[in-house]
Amino acid sequence: MTDKTMRYTDQERDTLRNAAMGAMMLVSKSDPGIMGTIKEMFAGSKALKSASPDMQEIFKGSGGMPKMPKGSSADMENNVMSMLQQSQQILSKDPQDLQNFRNTIMSACDQVAKAQGGVSDNEMAMINKIRSALGS
Repeated sequence: MTDKTMRYTDQERDTLRNAAMGAMMLVSKSDPGIMGTIKEMFAGSKALKSASPDMQEIFKGSGGMPKMPKGSSADMENNVMSMLQQSQQILSKDPQDLQNFRNTIMSACDQVAKAQGGVSDNEMAMINKIRSALGS
């Protein structure tokens, strides 16, 4: 673990990772289709893997699989948006980490949307909601 990631607790890093995965899931679910979802999540995961080493270390969290929100579509969206807003508070410790997080999430969401035949209106609407939750 690097000095940079030691500034964040395991719980904070889990929140950041779950927010990242949740944001990608929301974009993917906004344009349904099982084959599209698989392609989209691979594209999003690839984008996360291309993040800076510090961001990758932060996204590792405490290990295990990210926890995806449950419930209705509205419940899932509310939970992810809440995690994204919590991420802003967590990352306020380091403005550079905050900007890297925002850039990484937006890049991943963009890759998810583009993975299956271009960006739909529903995907763009969700990306805009995520951008707003990130304060970008």
